[in-house]
Amino acid sequence: MKIIFRLLILTLSIGISILSCNIKAEIPEVPNYNGGNEVVEEEEEDETPIPRDFRLISLGDSYTIGQSVCENCRFPAQLKDSLVTYFPTYDSFSLEVIAQTGWTTTNLKSAIATAEPAVDFDLVTLLIGVNNQYQNKPFELYETEFIELVNTAISLVGGDASKLIVVSIPDYAYTLFGQNYNPTNISEQLVLYNTYAENYCADNNLNYVYITDITQQGLSNPELVASDNLHPSTLAYTKFVERILPRALEILE
Repeated sequence: MKIIFRLLILTLSIGISILSCNIKAEIPEVPNYNGGNEVVEEEEEDETPIPRDFRLISLGDSYTIGQSVCENCRFPAQLKDSLVTYFPTYDSFSLEVIAQTGWTTTNLKSAIATAEPAVDFDLVTLLIGVNNQYQNKPFELYETEFIELVNTAISLVGGDASKLIVVSIPDYAYTLFGQNYNPTNISEQLVLYNTYAENYCADNNLNYVYITDITQQGLSNPELVASDNLHPSTLAYTKFVERILPRALEILE
């Protein structure tokens, strides 16, 4: 009789344990609420920023290569250095320059073809034409080759015309050098060149930055002229960049 009673107790205990396990298994997990009705999700870790490498290229003549000023003083280099200050330190900037003192539109076309630069730049500047005027080349040549150079420049930024900035031609009539070469005629001819370029850019929705008036202060403010009494000084190039920079930032940002 005692044995049977113990077996009944043991059987009852085992049944209660099994029932308790089943009840626990059926209880759903309680979601993590934060006071209200919304479920609190685990915060995702911030993704590490991806560094960007901005590639700039400048095309032109002595005004782009920076005749009579240091390499970091020319306007393309000053533009690059100014852009750096507006971007995170993990971004980087590089600059390629295809330019030479004395180059006409024809020379620049040939130099670009020879250099075969990449076609994935992020920004391109074009400043050309003064030597066409100085060397008395037919204006029709500039009309034709300026358009060809614009198209070539656009191809260097992947065909995105919004990444091109055309810069007007400085007026060297307002230098001691220019004063010896019929300055009135120089200014009148350069107005023709700049007006053509500006109108072409306006008609084709291209960026155009006018800096000529800065150089027309060269006689009243000699600090705007380099030591050779002809080309823009570092200060003049700084003033160029002040006008170019806002457009460049719009393009890169």
